Amino acid sequence: MTPADFRKLALALPGAEEHKHMDHPDFRVNGKIFATLGYPNEAWAMVKLYPDQQRDFATVDPGVFVRLKGAWGRKGCTNVLLADARPAKVRAALHAAWRNAAVRTALEHMEKAQKAEKMARRAAKSRAVLPARETS
Repeated sequence: MTPADFRKLALALPGAEEHKHMDHPDFRVNGKIFATLGYPNEAWAMVKLYPDQQRDFATVDPGVFVRLKGAWGRKGCTNVLLADARPAKVRAALHAAWRNAAVRTALEHMEKAQKAEKMARRAAKSRAVLPARETS
């Protein structure tokens, strides 16, 4: 697999957009990064998985899917060795990473809308309770 192949698979996902982050291409859905190219160098890509997903991919293809070191790796960031990667596995990993980011942003939007609605109800209720001002 080449970086161009990875890019094509990432951009085939609904709503996926390419941007640049820390001097390398990244792929986002609803503004959230789900994958990058060129980290730590041009031979690699990265997918943001949940730790259990990371473990599953690394178990099946341990030389291809490698947990990043440190906190990012513990959170699920997983390097993909492009030259050894099979397209079907990379497609599955990208889809999982895309879905994680898409669901997360959808939930964040829903929570914000619920909070705004709750605040609007409170404001309406407090206005209803206030006595009317007398004018003379």
